[in-house]
Amino acid sequence: MEQKSEYQFAAIIPARYASTRFPGKPLAMIGNKFMVQRVYEQALGSVDLVYIATDDPRIFDAAIKFGGNVVMTSPDHPSGTDRCAEAVEKIMLETGTEIDVVINVQGDEPFIRPEQIDLLKSCFTGKNVILATLVRKVTPGEDIFNPNQPKVILDTEGNAIYFSRTAIPFIRDYDTHEWTSKHAYYKHLGMYAYRTDTLKKITKLERSPLEKAESLEQNRWIENGLKIRCAVTMWESFGIDTPDDLDKAIRLLDHFI
Repeated sequence: MEQKSEYQFAAIIPARYASTRFPGKPLAMIGNKFMVQRVYEQALGSVDLVYIATDDPRIFDAAIKFGGNVVMTSPDHPSGTDRCAEAVEKIMLETGTEIDVVINVQGDEPFIRPEQIDLLKSCFTGKNVILATLVRKVTPGEDIFNPNQPKVILDTEGNAIYFSRTAIPFIRDYDTHEWTSKHAYYKHLGMYAYRTDTLKKITKLERSPLEKAESLEQNRWIENGLKIRCAVTMWESFGIDTPDDLDKAIRLLDHFI
């Protein structure tokens, strides 16, 4: 059988209207555009096929209005990964397009760079890579103790060994303020890419003990023997979780290139 020379990549942007801290977040305005529109347009710089996956007609209508591809999904999904899995099945069925790799682009990161998506895509030049995500190397002196910023330790091939909300690894015999100068620390940035068959598989796995302990779904995949390749990016992510974050994003807009 002839082997394909290129993979078909699709970026899917999960976008929920309901949010405890920031209801309607995807439709928040940053300058003259919806937040989700800015994410969509950034993703277009790296892949040809981009879809918003939503559970709300207001987001669906907004996407149609600005000319975006959009698909309706169930309101009952526990995570963006599950929403992506439903979306890619619908997209392939409705369009007849075969999608090899799905890139899950966070819908609340309007400053995501196409170069970061390209970096994730490059992980799949190796046939053995089935999952990939972005991490950033911590600079000496940087805070590694914020539990809202998960950390990850890597093996010699760049695969994740474990994700944690605590600082890992623990550096024995040194004060905590010295740790980042004694060992490489990595923060997880949260954008994922999955082979389509792998995406289908991981959404059927039951929640695992380490996933429950850390409230990090990627630990479920590791506990089930799946390798996650980590691509190191120089750029930090900027997620918008609250109206205060939105105010910061609006101020940053003029400086974003």
